[in-house]
Amino acid sequence: MSKDKKLVDDVDNLDAEVGSESFDFVKEEEKILKMWKDIDAFKTQLKLSEDRKKYTFYDGPPFATGLPHYGHILAGTIKDTVTRWATQTGHYVERRFGWDCHGLPVEFEIDKKLGIKGPADVLKMGVDVYNNECRSIVMRYSKDWEEIISRLGRWIDFQNDYKTLYPTFMESVWWVFKQLYEKNLVYRGFKVMPYSTSCCTPLSNFEAGQNYKDVQDPAVVVIFPAIDDEGKDLGYSFLAWTTTPWTLPSNLALCMHSELDYVKVKDKKHNDQVFVFAESRLSELFKSPDDYELLDKQKGSFYKGQKYRPLFEYFTGTVGKHAFQVLNDTYVTSDSGTGIVHQAPYFGEDDYRVCLEANIITKMGPIVCPVDATGHFTSAVSHFSGQHVKEADKNIIKHLKDNHRLYSQATIQHQYPFCWRSDTPLLYKAVPSWFVRVEDFKDKLLVNNSQTYWVPEFAKEKRFANWLSDARDWAISRNRYWGNPIPLWVSDDFEEVVCVGSIEELKQLSGVEEINDIHKEFVDKITIPSKMGKGVLRRVPEVFDCWFESGSMPYAQVHYPFERKVEFENNFPADFIAEGIDQTRGWFYTLLVISTAIFNKPPFKNLITNGLVLAADGQKMSKSKKNFPDPSEVINKYGADSIRLYLISSPAVRGDSVKFNENGVRDVIKDAFLPWVNASKFLTQNIERWEAEQGKKFVYEEILTYTGTNIMDKWLLSSIQSLLKFVREEMAAYRLYTVLPRLVKFIDTLCNWYVRLNRKRLRGETGPEDSFLALNTLYNVLFLMIRLCAPFIPFLTESIYQRIKKYLGEHSEKLEYTSVHFLLVPDVKEDLIDSETEKLFEVMQRIIVLGRTIRDRKKLPLRLPLKELVVIVENFDGIEIAIKSVETYIYEELNVKKFQLSLNKEQYGIEMKAKPNFAVLASKVKDKMKKLGGLIEKMSDLQVQEFTKNGKFVLDDTELTLEDIQILPKIDTAKFSQYEPAFDRNVIELLDISPDEEMINEGVLRDVVNRVQRLRKEYKLVPTDDIVIYYQVKPENSKLNALLQKSNQYLENNLKKPFKPYDSSLSLKVKGKSFDFLDGKVELWVEKVEQ
Repeated sequence: MSKDKKLVDDVDNLDAEVGSESFDFVKEEEKILKMWKDIDAFKTQLKLSEDRKKYTFYDGPPFATGLPHYGHILAGTIKDTVTRWATQTGHYVERRFGWDCHGLPVEFEIDKKLGIKGPADVLKMGVDVYNNECRSIVMRYSKDWEEIISRLGRWIDFQNDYKTLYPTFMESVWWVFKQLYEKNLVYRGFKVMPYSTSCCTPLSNFEAGQNYKDVQDPAVVVIFPAIDDEGKDLGYSFLAWTTTPWTLPSNLALCMHSELDYVKVKDKKHNDQVFVFAESRLSELFKSPDDYELLDKQKGSFYKGQKYRPLFEYFTGTVGKHAFQVLNDTYVTSDSGTGIVHQAPYFGEDDYRVCLEANIITKMGPIVCPVDATGHFTSAVSHFSGQHVKEADKNIIKHLKDNHRLYSQATIQHQYPFCWRSDTPLLYKAVPSWFVRVEDFKDKLLVNNSQTYWVPEFAKEKRFANWLSDARDWAISRNRYWGNPIPLWVSDDFEEVVCVGSIEELKQLSGVEEINDIHKEFVDKITIPSKMGKGVLRRVPEVFDCWFESGSMPYAQVHYPFERKVEFENNFPADFIAEGIDQTRGWFYTLLVISTAIFNKPPFKNLITNGLVLAADGQKMSKSKKNFPDPSEVINKYGADSIRLYLISSPAVRGDSVKFNENGVRDVIKDAFLPWVNASKFLTQNIERWEAEQGKKFVYEEILTYTGTNIMDKWLLSSIQSLLKFVREEMAAYRLYTVLPRLVKFIDTLCNWYVRLNRKRLRGETGPEDSFLALNTLYNVLFLMIRLCAPFIPFLTESIYQRIKKYLGEHSEKLEYTSVHFLLVPDVKEDLIDSETEKLFEVMQRIIVLGRTIRDRKKLPLRLPLKELVVIVENFDGIEIAIKSVETYIYEELNVKKFQLSLNKEQYGIEMKAKPNFAVLASKVKDKMKKLGGLIEKMSDLQVQEFTKNGKFVLDDTELTLEDIQILPKIDTAKFSQYEPAFDRNVIELLDISPDEEMINEGVLRDVVNRVQRLRKEYKLVPTDDIVIYYQVKPENSKLNALLQKSNQYLENNLKKPFKPYDSSLSLKVKGKSFDFLDGKVELWVEKVEQ
């Protein structure tokens, strides 16, 4: 029987026993939400924990201009789980929701709404009007966010939130900036930066890296005739390659690698013109050696300083004498193009650097950048004035062709950066910006990063550390309007600069007495008198990049240093943060830059970064493609707990991507939640039975040490403490991905092992005292389990807790016992841990699972008794005695007449053989696959045992691990043909699968009992209902009829209800149901007896 089928059957069986009261997970969660609201649960939890040690958590601010997606849900669930865990392990955790209110996401929406094309449109309508429009949509979806986040069970403070538009927040950002300014870490400069023409602003390098796409661009080879100092042609031309023809009007130089070989050839296909290009590109430019004649070969250094004829005359009078010559630099490669790169210094970072070093341009200008803020050519480029640069490509190419300057043209597919907000192609363009000198303290960034702890570690050690190693100065200004204004007041010549660090300072410097809002439309009106006789100082026009604001949130959210100064400093750095792995170049980076620059500390101690949540087809989730289910619909269908557990037990918590599959959410309910719910129902109904029979209340007794004799109780109590110890250790290391599988496995252990194997005790069949011991053990474990799982599965644990809370006695009335989320996760009780008992039960479980596997493989139902089970257990000292304490369960679960333990597999002619695991091996040893496979199959029993013991083995100079092979027992079928073998780790199992008539009959009786139980479930009957089972067999002379008549006592003992022949005179309310067994058909009625 497969594991899934087994779980479903167990759920069915438990339901049959405890009744079929339906459990609607969604409605149950809605009840819990109402309860939490009624008791103000989150605030009450904060109040109860306010005197504990503080645990600091920073919540990265999302934009409220769109609805939350699965990435937000995953990150939010991780944050909620960890902060709940911190609270329930003895901490006070303030959790405030934050909102990113400024920047491109908001402005882009308004630009679309109002049809704004560029800065002129904003100035025409007025910055105040524009910003009011932005302000009106900032919190458009905030209520939706609050509803969805709350529905997911996340406890976080929305009333005491922080918003980047609050004056208090903005003021702290000013303070942060002034600290950087006073440390001489801020400067104004020109730099080639990624530029969004649709948003009319530069982007930082990490923003530009967020949205690369495969695109097709023109690839042209352009002719640059070499000339002498007087402008006369020298009879040859350079061939330069570019994929951005629109930059050619701004060409100021060519660049060659000094050490590469360049050839001068006569091109027979182009009228014997002579061209110079990299030797390695000959085969790319010419199909046949017959197409050219080699004239000369020189290093790139040979051509350094050689002048050439400009493509266009636009800037020949603007730039100096050093322009339009060949330069040398090592960034030039010969693996594409021609090995010669055209230089447009204000449209490429390398171009800018190389031309700056060659004195073709200077930092102070003039700037050759004939492209306006919207990406259109200015009038300086007369042939293409007003054309968007990307649209102008084709016209520029035509112009080159008409003027005999085009050698060839083609298209190339490559990755190109797009604006992360507008999804339009970025340009690289020189713009004036304010920068933070990140390169000056890059080493400190690496040191502070080393002091942080990341899960997964590779994201810190590789992805983030590599990014830090290449960190460049950070452009923190944006040429926009809706943002936090950069607090610099300057004279017209920029010789006098005043940096303002607070609202109070601005009041004092300006003389303005009342300043309530410091957005652009308010502070741009404020001037500061010059102390140098330069009239008045005015604020620079730029606003802060919104990433600067989010990187400042640790300080700004508490209005530091203007409020809560001591409290903040005592709790900085934060204990924990979490976001998606894309934030390694975003929020994680800006947090570290600012905290290092100001305090020389990391901003956080511990971090979990999750991978991406993709659509089921592996593609990025897309609203337009509709390739993922709406999160709200999934929540309303399966509940929040199931989606939480699905996401935080996925590979995404290890930083990997996960393909979202709705069936996986559904399976959480089937595989984990339903068995747990039914086990809790089973407990409470049998407690009620015990109370009714004993005439007194059941009160939970905490088990501190185990003094009983029941091996099953001892095992379960040990197992839950071992689990508690494991979870505490792993949560201290923030490894959610190791915790969740163990928690889910224990739910299976609790429901499908302890409850299943102890049903007789729990139902009182072994006496009231033993029943109490079993019920109290189960209660102890279930009570601990729901506290342990509460941070991960908040709704279901609360639901179960509210059903069992009344058995806590006087504690149940105390405020701290109102919710499971108010309770602390207990410390580990080491005295209850018995590793030998747990080891024994692992062996027992393997034996039972292997037996079920054999039955499933041979299609032998469990109701059919089998003659003998032989088990060989290796590497377990004392197993002969220990196994006797659990052999009763083996008999019952596998339905065998005889159980035999052996330590000698040779006695049964067993050899352990190995087979290659082709799926794994194929990727390791492709060319040796066949040879290695043969060697593996020839391995002796001793070699296989050695392999198993050591975990690795060397064959043909190749080291193999256990995952490379499959180990199977091989039995001497001539002597032991009745046995079917199975193997798992240290357990070899032989099951005698030859049934006889007596065993077949016993199997039929078990099946009849099972059918009755299923009918009880179908009719929604519970164990306390008084019922009578009637039966009728046709034909009357069948073996089946004789068997049921003969076995009446057996059936009544197992059913615990009367089992009587049907009489046609009876007037029954239920319809009978027929089932085929042996040579007949039995009809069964399950009739409830009215009191």
